[in-house]
Amino acid sequence: MISTDIKKLDAKIPAGPLAEKWENYKGHVPLVSANNKRRIDVIIVGTGLAGASAAASLGELGYNVKVFTFHDSPRRAHSIAAQGGINAAKNYRNDGDSVYRLFYDTIKGGDYRAREANVYRLAEVSVNIIDQCVAQGVPFARDYGGLLDNRSFGGTLVSRTFYARGQTGQQLLIGAYQALCRQVALGSVKLYNRHEMLDVVIVDGKCRGIIARNLLTGQLERHSAHAVVLCTGGYGNVFYLSTNAMLCNVTAAWRAHRRGAFFGNPCFTQIHPTCIPVSGDYQSKLTLMSESLRNDGRCWVPKDPADTKKHPNEIPEEARDYYLERRYPSFGNLVPRDIASRAAKAECDAGKGVGPTGLAVYLDFADAIKRYGRDTIAARYGNLFEMYEKITGDNPYEVPMRIYPAVHYTMGGLWVDYELMTTVPGLYAAGEANFSDHGANRLGASALMQGLADGYFVLPYTIGAYLSKEIRTGPIPTNLPEFERTEKEVADRIHRLMSIGGHESAESFHRRLGKIMWDKCGMARNEKGLKEAIGEIRTLREEFWKNLYVPGRSDEFNPELEKAWRVADFLELGELMCIDALHRNESCGGHFREEYQTADGEALRDDNNYKYVAAWEWSGEGAQPVLHKEPLIYEEVEIAQRSYK
Repeated sequence: MISTDIKKLDAKIPAGPLAEKWENYKGHVPLVSANNKRRIDVIIVGTGLAGASAAASLGELGYNVKVFTFHDSPRRAHSIAAQGGINAAKNYRNDGDSVYRLFYDTIKGGDYRAREANVYRLAEVSVNIIDQCVAQGVPFARDYGGLLDNRSFGGTLVSRTFYARGQTGQQLLIGAYQALCRQVALGSVKLYNRHEMLDVVIVDGKCRGIIARNLLTGQLERHSAHAVVLCTGGYGNVFYLSTNAMLCNVTAAWRAHRRGAFFGNPCFTQIHPTCIPVSGDYQSKLTLMSESLRNDGRCWVPKDPADTKKHPNEIPEEARDYYLERRYPSFGNLVPRDIASRAAKAECDAGKGVGPTGLAVYLDFADAIKRYGRDTIAARYGNLFEMYEKITGDNPYEVPMRIYPAVHYTMGGLWVDYELMTTVPGLYAAGEANFSDHGANRLGASALMQGLADGYFVLPYTIGAYLSKEIRTGPIPTNLPEFERTEKEVADRIHRLMSIGGHESAESFHRRLGKIMWDKCGMARNEKGLKEAIGEIRTLREEFWKNLYVPGRSDEFNPELEKAWRVADFLELGELMCIDALHRNESCGGHFREEYQTADGEALRDDNNYKYVAAWEWSGEGAQPVLHKEPLIYEEVEIAQRSYK
């Protein structure tokens, strides 16, 4: 039985009308004076869009910042892989967009499982992000007249997505990286590359630093600060096969969770509908094809299952089923990701899937090429088409792409309040590492928006509310007993991993975990499967700690040791995800319980019983986690059954 407590969560949402909360907050939040900021140390873990922008902003303000990345360069952060664009409610197309409409689309797209105040702030701040990035030199696409161009993404009826061909994340990260490098050169930010955070240090109930491992030497290091900000991305790699880079992991967030930070909505994971299908058991990751392709590409399958083995160009128009356009005439191919993914799965389950495995649908650009010309389509998506052809050998200008859903983004993450602080004082989480803005399904082009909003415009204000009380604290020494104890616990865990001496690699355990998660906690879940998954994960975890083999030594560069630590954390997270999915007896967004669906196969929410954030508290090894609930109160949005028809 799940233990429940609703008393500990204070979201710190400001009073007043929704549209005035953020301005009122900024006008009354405690500040740290310029002369006092140099007395304050801040650690930032992660150098993606959220981490790089936060480090650059806090360094510019005058704080002493240490920023950590396990990459050789901040530019290798996974934000670079976000291709399609970034949302902002600037209404350049004069097509009816507004801050409120972006707010509403985000709440609706998340199936009414996000916090109103945070989402409205995100929409409000979005209009400043584009100006910031243009000033940094980000080469956004422009129309014939030289103005910034926009395109559409799923779940909206307006064009609000700014883009740089199919390289938006890369260009935005370069902008943030340049701002970060400027602060590194000025000395306000100290960069630690090839370092991985393995634990947070709690002193007198406050987060006061981290234990990091130098990945080149294996040495454990203590680093202290008055506040720590985790900008470490999501945990989609718990499924093994995902669109995430292979190094993406949950360790930083999970270590914080074990130290007292609640984990919010862990089962809310996003399946992206536009990925290159799995081609064999040898694969270690999947490749995302940007959602922007659905602006001009049309999804279809053969009407007759007997045609699935035919070449797509041999199937006449009347024998094709453009199933998204048929089922969702208002939004067509630009329905939200969770809906498009389930629709593709339904067609494949009905025997209409194409390709060698039967687990794919077509994304066809023939009509767009005929309408606009090949050169125009090449200008919009050329690099994406080139990438697809290199991977599959097919030319998308001549043959429809084959796509299938895959794990992509995680809406769950560390629970944070309005100020982005976790339940551990002094410990913050920004970007995909927190749960706060997307509910049960993230709209496309909103990940980059959230990362930059948190780093450039939100955290620089909110962290001051906490740090204003730390001016007289002075430097935090690293010889405190709490640092010594935490470092020893990290060293003991490393020794335990190295000394198991089994016969199976961490990669092998990871692959087995991923299959359990995908089969029983993936695109669709049910009570029977989730209960089986929990038992199977527990058995697999026991085997991991008995039969793992890690070659090499711990006092040297050892990628296998890094992998083993991360897989150990995934094995614990996977169980919590299944527990969360099992307790939520409804379907909403990316959480699709097969027992709870409408007559036509859409998600069926239970607002009377599950309109809350599920925030889980760690209770110790082998103990049942404790569920805390943050009720979701909607004052501006009228809750309704989500419809894109």
